[in-house]
Amino acid sequence: MSKTWRPATQLVHGGTLRSQYGETSEAIYLTQGFVYETSEAAEARFKGETDGYIYARYGSPTNDMFEKRMCMLEGAEDARATASGMAAVSAAILCQVKAGDHIVAARALFGSCRWVVETLAPKYGIECTLVDGRDLENWEQAIRPNTKVFFLESPTNPTLEVVDISGVAKLANQIGAKVVVDNVFATPLFQKPLELGAHIVVYSATKHIDGQGRCLGGVVLADKDWIDENLHDYFRHTGPAMSPFNAWTLLKGIETLPLRVKQQTQNAAKIADFLAEQSKVAKVIYPGRKDHPQADIIAKQMIGGSTLVAFELKGGKEAAFALQNALEIIKISNNLGDSKSLITHPATTTHKNLTEEARAELGISPGTVRLSAGIEDTDDLIEDFAKALAKVSA
Repeated sequence: MSKTWRPATQLVHGGTLRSQYGETSEAIYLTQGFVYETSEAAEARFKGETDGYIYARYGSPTNDMFEKRMCMLEGAEDARATASGMAAVSAAILCQVKAGDHIVAARALFGSCRWVVETLAPKYGIECTLVDGRDLENWEQAIRPNTKVFFLESPTNPTLEVVDISGVAKLANQIGAKVVVDNVFATPLFQKPLELGAHIVVYSATKHIDGQGRCLGGVVLADKDWIDENLHDYFRHTGPAMSPFNAWTLLKGIETLPLRVKQQTQNAAKIADFLAEQSKVAKVIYPGRKDHPQADIIAKQMIGGSTLVAFELKGGKEAAFALQNALEIIKISNNLGDSKSLITHPATTTHKNLTEEARAELGISPGTVRLSAGIEDTDDLIEDFAKALAKVSA
């Protein structure tokens, strides 16, 4: 496979393995195990003296294709496909820390991500400090002698804050820590954390990579040495492996990723501009707008906006619910990155387990709404919003 191929070509052809039958579409290898021609061949395989598959929990041809294709897109040396996005996050963090270590994480995280570092990790003697990730000084002040991992999302869920990835990476390199970036909201098309200095990238492939509401999946990407030394054994022995069927589904989804994300982003940008002009909307946050509070960092590390829009209604929860309930095309769902436009109220769904004070710190008010733009006709989506807003009390 050519390293000079551009993303749209990589995502159709990258990492493809064909059997002796020469199939056009990738084959699904639905098998738990593999057979060996001789006992000696089995012994050599288990010793690592010969290449090949041993057990589907460790890897399979279909999963291999998905991992290789993601590596090409991300510019990573190696990857492991996981059963879900949260399996990827948990594996990427926990595989490299032990009791007595310290994690610094941006406080603006998806609810389950925050639970992993704030609630789960301390149960195993791993300390965690949450910081306002927008200010590099906060990261620097949180460093301790035992700090091993920095963890962040950028843009963040749901308020689309942006973290200076290269700045955080420089701090991490000074102390020998690793930076883990959840890159879901930017997609691998608009932001390359590894090129910005991050060490590990994670995705919920359930989102844009599938993008059609069909299956769960995740992936961890990094250099081969880090995966061999940290993730390899954790992955083999704890079993967060992706199903080969899901890997095949994701391979089909990833072929159209550039087409879908392009349309989704165009829709998101136009909807953000429309919402910004509405009297019932208090504010709009979108990475493609010049009024984004961190537009300078966005210009430095992202080559596109986002498929997500965050906005706040003046009427609080009542107005947010009235808007969502009045929408016809746009569906209420906590998922994102789908071909269908989806909308959710974070305070009562994805971030409901946070305290009211914690939500306020993150800028999640009772009137905050998150839109994931789909690939529908732009004018239809804007008309849907216009009609729904008309039913919201002033």
